[in-house]
Amino acid sequence: MSIDYNKHFTTSLSRFLNSEFEVTVEGFEFQTTRKEFEGDITLLVFPLLRFIKTNPEKLATAIGTYLVDAHEAVVDFNVVKGFLNLSLTDAFYLNEFDIILKQEDYGHQSQAQDAPTLMVEFSSPNTNKPLHLGHIRNNVLGYSVSKILEANGNRVVKTQIINDRGIHICKSMVAWKKFGSGETPEHSGIKGDQLVGKYYVIFDREYKKEIVDLISKGVSEENAKQQAPLLLEAQELLRLWEANDKEVRKLWETMNHWVYRGFEDTYMKLGVSFDSYYYESDTYLLGKKIINKGLDQGVFYRKEDGSVWIDLTEEGLDEKLLLRADGTSVYMTQDLGTALSRLEDEPNLKGMVYTVGNEQDYHFKVLFLILKKLGFDWSDALYHLSYGMVDLPSGKMKSREGTVVDADDLIEDMTVQAKTISEAVGKLESLSEKERKELYHVIALGALKYFILKVDPKKSILFDPEASIDFNGNTGPFIQYTHARIKTLIRKAAMKIGEIDLNLKLETKERELIKQLGRYPEVVILAGEQYSPALIANYLYDLVKSYNTFYQNISVLGIEDVMQKNLRVALSQKVAEVISNASSLLGMEVPEYM
Repeated sequence: MSIDYNKHFTTSLSRFLNSEFEVTVEGFEFQTTRKEFEGDITLLVFPLLRFIKTNPEKLATAIGTYLVDAHEAVVDFNVVKGFLNLSLTDAFYLNEFDIILKQEDYGHQSQAQDAPTLMVEFSSPNTNKPLHLGHIRNNVLGYSVSKILEANGNRVVKTQIINDRGIHICKSMVAWKKFGSGETPEHSGIKGDQLVGKYYVIFDREYKKEIVDLISKGVSEENAKQQAPLLLEAQELLRLWEANDKEVRKLWETMNHWVYRGFEDTYMKLGVSFDSYYYESDTYLLGKKIINKGLDQGVFYRKEDGSVWIDLTEEGLDEKLLLRADGTSVYMTQDLGTALSRLEDEPNLKGMVYTVGNEQDYHFKVLFLILKKLGFDWSDALYHLSYGMVDLPSGKMKSREGTVVDADDLIEDMTVQAKTISEAVGKLESLSEKERKELYHVIALGALKYFILKVDPKKSILFDPEASIDFNGNTGPFIQYTHARIKTLIRKAAMKIGEIDLNLKLETKERELIKQLGRYPEVVILAGEQYSPALIANYLYDLVKSYNTFYQNISVLGIEDVMQKNLRVALSQKVAEVISNASSLLGMEVPEYM
């Protein structure tokens, strides 16, 4: 648990206010005292004015005087308008640290037998091209939120829906049939998803040539786009696929298999994993059950052409198509079916988190509203984890497709940059070649993930690979290096941590470090409530800054007093533990050596 100031002061404060003012107050608002004022914690007096009609400074002074007299922990106070700043004893913080030190997995809640089950969807790629930079943000964000929700005591199922059907995959299939000459990942040495992506690009190139050719023959641009032979072939493949044509299905399965193997390789490089998979080819028909239910309930209506719609104009939205006139599904139909399918697979499901870019904000508003109108009470527990775009400075990186940054390329390029920068600053000189190679990858991923996750999910990101790999500043490598430095110090100390002497006098930097450690459990809870890894990342940076200030100003191993040394090594050890645990919530490894 966090340092709970209410726990220490609420009972006596309630008693005092009841005695002095004949009011009943059961909770108080405390916050860390601002740096420009003297004190450790601040009691907000303004909320109390609802119960007590008096001058805020007068009330704050009365409370401060009482606390100094009644509590050993309070040694002094000052009043700034309606803020009561309290100075607490060293013994108070030493006792709190002793409690923190003895807690395993401090700040993380263990999973109870009846823990609620939550499902987090992320990645959800198309099978016509490799994962790209946008997918990286999606993956690291979804994975991190999953870990944070787990740390809050939930059972979490990490899932994705793979968009493995439709005209996009048919375009890659047509191009491979016409221009591939039987090329396979095994024979070409090209990763499966990148090979299929290659033919998607070829389709686009050849399709544009056909459009130009048709226009030169007098066909309008609009008609040329619709009449291009390659597009017509792709549409015919889609029709055959939906008709279960054996040959088409076989090719589709083969090419998708190439892609899946490619995706798994990228996921492994990125350090993310899944507990379940859903496929659009399985789920696109499921929504029809829901459509029929909605028609029976009068929630949906059928137009003269046979198409099915829902009218959401009263809710400030629009009319939404749910089923085409020819009976084929739309994306909304699929998502309705998938939601129901997941509930059937996980009967104890208490909520779903959809990690999808902000261009789909409206889609999810409609989806959740439809499910609610259909009477699914769990619809209130659905959440769209919306995130902004992520781009690179122009010219920084190359893309296989010219417009999109390939995920594998980015990871590889960042690993090379990690090697270059590490060698330049001499950080890894003591390690073997094998250890260095592994560490370059760890540093690269730490830089990548931290840079992305430290930003609020809703904000867009301009990702600068070079700026992210820096051993100073608000970066992943800075956090990784601090952890390694602490672990080196603990190894040098070579001592078993004993009981904390509660009579020690704390240095200011020791006190600040204890306060930072005391914040961690609250940050984990808030990050879970807000689905925001940024809160964890920014806490990590604050903790690491605090520790480095402590390390630079206070001797840890050089002090002769055994109990003081015990405290400082114990503080270092707990900080390293919290850095490691908090980093794991970001999917970021922190090495023992650097």
